[in-house]
Amino acid sequence: MSTLKIAIQKSGRLNEDSIQILKDCGISINNGIDQLKAEASNFPLEVLYLRNSDIPQYLIDGVVDIAIVGDNLLVEKGKDIEVVQKLGFSKCKVSVAVPKTFEYNSIKDLNGLRIATSYPNTVNEYFDSFGLKVDIHQISGSVEIAPNIGLADAIVDIVSSGSTLFKNNLKEVEVILKSEAVLAVSPMVTPDIQELIDKLKFRIQSVLRARNSRYILMNVPNDKIEEVGQILPVLRSLTVLPLAQEGWSSVHSVIDKDTFWEVIDQLKAVGAEGILVCPIEKMVL
Repeated sequence: MSTLKIAIQKSGRLNEDSIQILKDCGISINNGIDQLKAEASNFPLEVLYLRNSDIPQYLIDGVVDIAIVGDNLLVEKGKDIEVVQKLGFSKCKVSVAVPKTFEYNSIKDLNGLRIATSYPNTVNEYFDSFGLKVDIHQISGSVEIAPNIGLADAIVDIVSSGSTLFKNNLKEVEVILKSEAVLAVSPMVTPDIQELIDKLKFRIQSVLRARNSRYILMNVPNDKIEEVGQILPVLRSLTVLPLAQEGWSSVHSVIDKDTFWEVIDQLKAVGAEGILVCPIEKMVL
């Protein structure tokens, strides 16, 4: 039987979130401390824990079949690699930052200056789009310190909360791109491996839908059920169960977690009572 090989970052937040989504998909991974390879006990899956910057090449070469990786890395090193699913976690930006004392008005202020970055291809393409030239200093880590030690005039790096920039007296002046974790596929996959990828993707999509949704149930006067149905973005149709009290029913549905409070206010306004909201573990459509 074929085994699906997946690459994930060997340490850091992306590693933790990647392992979590596999666990939420019902996949048990038997890995010990400092292992670089591990197998799943209940799915034909082998996990390779790799250095983040190496993952695109492993995909291109077909060493791994799929990977959970930031799409900012694919922009830098693997533009031809197919992304089959955005995962919604490890969100960040690739941004231009300058010292707080730098008087910045537009991107043209950086023309001819020294830029420290771990993303030389992304930086070149970005500044070329404005017809500007910069002197790139490629650094593999601790990019934010470069202006303070005189190595560069500005940096291009990943920004999440902005706290690292603040601690190093830097300010964000341009956002080159926004990134999140994605499921990327090697161009070398065989039909049998593709079948496993489709199964895993199906599980992941079910988990992501559940994370973004909430199960809602409430008591509604029978003459208000139609109005409630117009408020709720139902999957197919409301589930309506009669209550012991005549003239009332229990109505069940699913709502988007991001519009939860707005929907609740509308439901209360049309007479819904006893509203309960529950998390959803999986949502299979």
